[in-house]
Amino acid sequence: MLRPLSVPWVAPANLHPLATIRADFAADAGAGFQRVTGGLLLLAPLGVLLPVATNQLHRPALGTAVRTVFLGALLAATVSLLRSALPGQMVNVDSVLLNTAGVGLTHALFCPPLRHWLRRERRERAPKESRGESAATSGSPPRTARVRIAP
Repeated sequence: MLRPLSVPWVAPANLHPLATIRADFAADAGAGFQRVTGGLLLLAPLGVLLPVATNQLHRPALGTAVRTVFLGALLAATVSLLRSALPGQMVNVDSVLLNTAGVGLTHALFCPPLRHWLRRERRERAPKESRGESAATSGSPPRTARVRIAP
């Protein structure tokens, strides 16, 4: 990803959204599909790793998705700018769009089932007392009631 390329010429920087993707599909549909797939998959694992690493899976889904896609876009732009400093690489806004879309799609596909699994695990680990079972049957010691001291 961040290695210099030894090419006889370098394509100019692309600042027009979807221009490179259209050109790739116009030249060869197979190569265009491969380039789009590679762009989507480059940062896709961050769609799951960012919410897990920042412990955001217990928060509201929309806020987590917005944060994850925003951080993915920042990282994609950073990678694109770092690439432009290398010989043979130029800034391409399409790579930023594809990388960000990959983060968003991965988040949308994998985080809802992961949330559901974590909530189910939390319910199974919840104290049996909160589910209506007595402390004597659950094996935990009985608790004494708190008594307040009069003023």
